[in-house]
Amino acid sequence: MKEFEIIELPNGIRVIFKQVPYAKIVHCGYILDTGTRDELDGEEGIAHFWEHMSFKGTRKRSSYQVLSSLEVFGGELNAYTTKEKMWFHASVPEKHTEKAFDVLTDIVFESIFPQKELDVEKGVVLEEISMYLDTPEEYIQDEFEHLMYKGSALGNYILGTPQSVKTFSTKKIKKFVTETVDTKHIVFSIVGNISLQHIHELVNKYIRPIPKHTAIRKRTKHKKKQTPFVIEQERNNNQSHCIVGWPAFSLKDERRLPLFMLSNWLAGPGLTSKLNMILREKKGYVYTVESNYQPFVDAGMISFYFGTDPKYLYKSLDLINKELEALKNKSLGSTQLKQLKEQVLGQMMMAEESLSNLMQMMGKSLLDYNMVESFEEVNDKIQKIKSTDLQEIAQEIFTEDKMSRLILLPS
Repeated sequence: MKEFEIIELPNGIRVIFKQVPYAKIVHCGYILDTGTRDELDGEEGIAHFWEHMSFKGTRKRSSYQVLSSLEVFGGELNAYTTKEKMWFHASVPEKHTEKAFDVLTDIVFESIFPQKELDVEKGVVLEEISMYLDTPEEYIQDEFEHLMYKGSALGNYILGTPQSVKTFSTKKIKKFVTETVDTKHIVFSIVGNISLQHIHELVNKYIRPIPKHTAIRKRTKHKKKQTPFVIEQERNNNQSHCIVGWPAFSLKDERRLPLFMLSNWLAGPGLTSKLNMILREKKGYVYTVESNYQPFVDAGMISFYFGTDPKYLYKSLDLINKELEALKNKSLGSTQLKQLKEQVLGQMMMAEESLSNLMQMMGKSLLDYNMVESFEEVNDKIQKIKSTDLQEIAQEIFTEDKMSRLILLPS
């Protein structure tokens, strides 16, 4: 059997499947090429609100029946929204795979968005917005992206604003769904110990009958030049919180892989990342420092976040700048490069051990690139990257004239 099986349906939906003989749980889900960047003025947050409302009733299930449909046998049903994608996914014991197909298809394509439930859910989302505003390490990430892409739909807050959420109605959600969903840009991804024959049976029963649909609304390209900014805000925090970032490569740029490696080297999840060793282990200035490389279809950004006592704020920034300059001026040694490659490949293997992560990676890759690379293919690409490649990318990205900074200071 091939590593991945891909089924292309007449309605445009593609199904990707990987059989894992040892798995007891099946992970599956729909990924849609729709997100907050597809919202118009006044719709900010409506994609995320649709995600919430998909659980509030369909043509054949009440809200309670949706919520309990998989939970009754220990399964999970969930969803999330990003700037460019929406995920509706489930994890169930293998014998309940058909139920997962049924429920997921029902909430994605047959939700009715009842006004009574909608009015209640507005309060839930408004509380979610308040929760984010009260969490500085999360608020600053959203605010930084909003400022980085100001004037573009990419800058929309995923949750929306209190003002926009209050205007949502059944009619408004249905309009957004009708105008943005395109079955040619939907993938259903499955990982589990199921036979290919059974997959075909379930696909023919639940996914093939979905009517073909073409999006009316076309996603506008991001053409706005990102203007650097330096902003300080006072908030009722105990710590100073800071993000410093730069425009970066898009999903379609071949340099995204070496940039991801650089991000990992500087402040990835490992405790031995350069900035963690300097800011936390050596100086004791921060509890955590994190990197975030976020590529979009036609834009991208890389940033570093840390929280610290106000007296260490600018000392920490100086140390980050010093390390970036060192990276630009001197390439990694052969031992450092080998260690970085092994670290990144190891993290990939660890991520694939989570079959839920693997299912989502497969779906996103097929949607974005029309293919899924094997681990061996990615390994070959990583092994070809030279230390001078990383140095040249650092020199191109980490320039002072392109740098933006957002700081939250204790009031």
